[in-house]
Parts: sequence; structure tokens; C-alpha cells
Amino acid sequence: MSLGLEGRAYVLTGASKGLGLASAEALVDAGASVVVTGRDAEAVDAAVAQLGPERAAGVVADNADPGTPAAVLGAVNERFGRFDGLLVSVGGPPGGRLADVTDEQWRGAFESVFLGAVRLVRELAPALDDGGAVAFVLSSSVRAPIAGLSISNGLRPGLAMLTKELADELGPRGVRVNALLPGRIETDRVRHLDSLADDPQAARVTAEGNIPLRRYGRPEEFGAAAAFLLSPSASYVSGVMLPVDGGALRAL
Repeated sequence: MSLGLEGRAYVLTGASKGLGLASAEALVDAGASVVVTGRDAEAVDAAVAQLGPERAAGVVADNADPGTPAAVLGAVNERFGRFDGLLVSVGGPPGGRLADVTDEQWRGAFESVFLGAVRLVRELAPALDDGGAVAFVLSSSVRAPIAGLSISNGLRPGLAMLTKELADELGPRGVRVNALLPGRIETDRVRHLDSLADDPQAARVTAEGNIPLRRYGRPEEFGAAAAFLLSPSASYVSGVMLPVDGGALRAL
């Protein structure tokens, strides 16, 4: 089935690696062009080389920087001559229990994870026409807290509620807004979290045992779900929180 992505152009933030890069790969494979961002110039260059410079462009940018929205919008229009959608992904905030997380860590995460995402959509959504799409990469912490990730538990649910609000606000213009809730996907971030356990291998076995499919997800499986939500094939899907977690979330 064609997703109808041929000739379209998307901006993906925090997409020099991990879930963002996997989403960019799925979009490019389906015929779209992408602008990917990241804070590390070498990682951004490597991502563009991997995706193919004829269909991908890179911008070194931080979601927390107020100048990022204008930079990425200018890049996608200059390079591809159109703008069809936005995937807002950020690196995971620092881990830690509530009692251990500092005020500075909360402020830094709020600037990048929360305010940066809000600013991007606020400034880029007006440039989307009928058929445009926005998707946030959030976390299963939207519906159930994850032990040791207090900042994520605090900020992600707020963005989920804003996803619902934006779906109401942008829907009359034909612009859809959704969010993805990844669970345990085989990325550097998840491997790092596992490594913090006293016995990382045992931690992984326990985590896999709590997933109905009994395994971690592959980045390309997440990317396929993201590409679908951004595509015209999901033209009547909006305001949805889509878990990509192998069935780990039991809540409705």
C-alpha cells in the first residue's frame, strides 16, 4: 500500500539518530524528502549521508533555541519548495527519581522537551496547508509513570494534552495532530537506561517479560508507525496517542 508520501517534504527535529532518524528513513523510503535536525554537526551530517543528500538536508539546531523554528522552515522551503509536516522529537531528558532531580535539570528539560516543542508547532503550524500533519514523539510515560524517569513522567503528559488541544485548533484547517508513545525500542537511549541497572541483562529480561510480544521493538518498526501517521493514508486520524510498545501499555 502506498502511503501517498511521494514528493512531500517534512521537518524532523532531533532526528540525527534514534527514533527520529528511523522515522526519517521510513519517510524517505516511501518517497518523501526530509530536513533533519540535531545538536551535533557530525551526527547531522552522518544522518544526511545515510538518508541520501538528494532527499535529505540537515540543520544543526537545538529545540530549546528560539531561532530553530525559523531556521528549519527556511531550510525545508529553500531546499524542497514545500512543507507538509513536522515530527517533533527530542532526546530523552535526564533520568532520576523525583527526590534526586535538580531544579536546573527540570529547567533545562522544560526548555528543550516542553517549551521547544510548543514553540516549534506554534511557529510552523501556520505554514501547513490542508493535508498537513504534526506528530510528537512522546513516551509511554504519558499513560503510566516509568520508574526513574521523573522528568519524562512530568512533562510528556502535558504535551499529550496539548496534542489534543492542537488537534481541535488545527483540525478545521485540515491539519492533523497526533502523538506516538514509544515503549522499549532498541535505541542507544534504552540501552543506556538498561545499563544503569545493577544487572543490565537481568533488567532487559525483566522488561521483555512485561511486553506481550516478549521483545524490544526495532527502530524501523517505530519509523513505519510515524511515517503512517504523517502520511495522507492517515487522513482521518487526528488527536490520537498511538502506543508503539509491543502491547506493554494495558490502559485503554
